[in-house]
Amino acid sequence: MFNLYTLLAAAGANGQAGLAEMLPMLGTMAVLFVAMYFMMIRPQRKKEKAIKDMLDNLKVSDRICTIGGIYGTVTALKDDTVTICVGAQKTTMVLARWAIRSVEDAPLENDNALV
Repeated sequence: MFNLYTLLAAAGANGQAGLAEMLPMLGTMAVLFVAMYFMMIRPQRKKEKAIKDMLDNLKVSDRICTIGGIYGTVTALKDDTVTICVGAQKTTMVLARWAIRSVEDAPLENDNALV
């Protein structure tokens, strides 16, 4: 016959066994979270930092490409806006600073025609 002491001992043993079964699952979840951080979150932050640095180092006479695919030369900078010169007619455009995709290293082939 079971008495109260054996029932409590069995319940305590089951509680410890449940915790022991849960530890590998928690460890696996922690490893997955760390892997997700290094594969997704960290590269995204690195990319955002590179874009911020590029926009902060923007200067007059830089060749840029906008997110819309427009190539131009920076003629003026303000806090959040950039004025660029585009095309043979030297059309000026005012853009938001965040709309710049990249600073181009090489000049365009038809740059000599613009001068």
